Amino acid sequence: MSDATVLQQEIAVEQQHVDRVYARLAELRQDASRAEKEGYQLAGVGTFGALVERDAMVYHAARRRHALDTEYEGLVFGRLDLKTGATHYVGRMGIRDDSSKPLVVDWRAPAAAAFYQATPAEPLGVVRRRMIQSSRERVTGIEDDLLDPESAPPGMRVVGDGALLASLAKATGRGMRDIVATIQREQDEAIRSPASGVTIVTGGPGTGKTAVALHRAAYLLYSDRSRFAGGGILVVGPSGVFVEYIATVLPSLGEETATLRSLGSLVPGHDATRVDAGEVAAIKGSLRMRRVLERASHDAVPGGPAELRLLYRGTLLRLGTPELDQIRRKVLQRGARRNEVRGQGFDRIFDALWAQAREQKVTGLPEKREFEAELADRADFREFLKAWWPRFTPMRVLRWLADPKRLRSYANGLLSREEIAVLQGSFDGLAEHGPTIADVALLDELDELMGRPRQPQRKTKNPFHVRDGIQEVSTFADRQAAQRAQQVQREEDYRDYAHVVVDESQDVSPMQWRMIGRRGQYASWTIVGDPAQTAWSGDPAELDRARERALGSRKRNSYALTTNYRNSSEIFAVAAGVIRAILPDLPLPRAVRSTGVDPVDVVAERAALPAAVRELTEKQLADVDGTIGVIAPVPRRDEVAGWVAGLPERVQVVTALEAKGMEYDAVVLVEPGEIAIDRAGVRTLYVALSRATQRLTTVGTDPGWHP
Repeated sequence: MSDATVLQQEIAVEQQHVDRVYARLAELRQDASRAEKEGYQLAGVGTFGALVERDAMVYHAARRRHALDTEYEGLVFGRLDLKTGATHYVGRMGIRDDSSKPLVVDWRAPAAAAFYQATPAEPLGVVRRRMIQSSRERVTGIEDDLLDPESAPPGMRVVGDGALLASLAKATGRGMRDIVATIQREQDEAIRSPASGVTIVTGGPGTGKTAVALHRAAYLLYSDRSRFAGGGILVVGPSGVFVEYIATVLPSLGEETATLRSLGSLVPGHDATRVDAGEVAAIKGSLRMRRVLERASHDAVPGGPAELRLLYRGTLLRLGTPELDQIRRKVLQRGARRNEVRGQGFDRIFDALWAQAREQKVTGLPEKREFEAELADRADFREFLKAWWPRFTPMRVLRWLADPKRLRSYANGLLSREEIAVLQGSFDGLAEHGPTIADVALLDELDELMGRPRQPQRKTKNPFHVRDGIQEVSTFADRQAAQRAQQVQREEDYRDYAHVVVDESQDVSPMQWRMIGRRGQYASWTIVGDPAQTAWSGDPAELDRARERALGSRKRNSYALTTNYRNSSEIFAVAAGVIRAILPDLPLPRAVRSTGVDPVDVVAERAALPAAVRELTEKQLADVDGTIGVIAPVPRRDEVAGWVAGLPERVQVVTALEAKGMEYDAVVLVEPGEIAIDRAGVRTLYVALSRATQRLTTVGTDPGWHP
């Protein structure tokens, strides 16, 4: 019997089971829709109790129906044939038949762990592991791993060359590839690491660090939903492009409650995409900037009143600059937050004026309380107070650093003259263009330094309140559900996450670690990264201190990923040669796949470069079915985007920094020599060269970029 015939027969076997699963799924969807419809009909009863019951039924039914709809595509992706003779199908969610027997085991359940952890050396009771590929409800292919040949029953068929390598040959699509069906053992161990403490995952390009981080988030939500859905999971990535890239992964795993943020959007009200030059970002990311910002937050308002002059009952009361500065300094001593002690500043102004009025023996001077009331009624006095001590926003104070004189004053003794010169001009675009990614951490620091004006407490709404004097009778379960619902409705600047995931952690600056740490004070952590890919050019010891302070004394669990699943061996050889030039002893992951296609290096004249980039991109479009990443030096992103304008959507232009964490079927890397201008640039080039899964083309005007 031919291999093709065996394959078709085995596909037919799996199709029978998949048909059963989708038939059951249809029944469950119908039940959920019916429950939702019946819930709405309860409104016709006309009692308040019926309305509450209706809301509960509709909510739970709609949520169940949404979950069933979300998991429709590729619901069943694996099968385990066990030594005991049992068979388990693994999928995106658990499905049972009408007699409660499992048709599909949720990939996060303990029963599915062997799908990822079993190896030929340790089969864990698994004889055959099968990956099932499908398109909607139709099985399109299968790939088998025979893990325990001695236990295989007579007639057991094995199809294909192995699930993992087969899946890696497929096109990625616009979003990150969902590797839930191809997680390998070292990745699975990190995913199922203990929920408490800090899980640290390191690995080179293509080892699946990001996939591990996201699957770990899904696993934690599954294993302890009350804790992690209630407190929330925050996933922090390096850029908005990266966050958009991974945004489909968690929903595809059945989870939609995690919060995804880039370093530029972690502070509410900002979504920064601008990037500072490396030396500027290193200074802004240094912990010394906290002292610079502290000085700024205590300074007098630019253009504010230099003195206060009031004619009170025929007597001139006056507070000059020295007196006003002294009052401000006294109020702001010992770490006081400016927005929170505004009232104290006003009180000291009243005290100083009252003392002056008594000293000058003002005619008919009333009691102090009446004196203060008279001044408070004067519009000119109120305008002075608003101008002298306004309510500050972090952005307002950060803009003060655009003034060279103020910047020198704040940074004197903290930054060198050379560093101050480098910073000058870097804050000029705040008003027109908004902050850079590095500025966002400074804004968060200023928010911490200045505090926020006190807000009146809002009453918490009772979900069981019907009308005045009427409260619906409820069960304990109702109360618990309502409490969980209120927990999910988090404030805009929520800071009490139960778990924080930091991807591409090697690029997080000390100031950014402070920003993230404020949101994870009570959290467990997952930290993933690769030190060899870091673009941080500041003090490594300072970076380590900031990271350790954010993580605290929590127990560390470390995992190393050693296999590069993304790149072909031909592509990774080029990237490895670049990084070896500066780190010759660096342990690199092993690329397990060969395509037989070598990378292409094209040298073009400067005038011909735009046409060459477009031509090479069009060639990649013809050669591969998936995504094409056109990677450009940071300053030339828009220019390069213009060269390939009008090409299909699967062409994406990104900078070498935005490419971090990304994956493309083919890459056209523009001007590699302009990226590798220094040691940090060599690391960035190493990243850019390791983004492609199938094809890599480099094109530029400098033929000498190779090490």
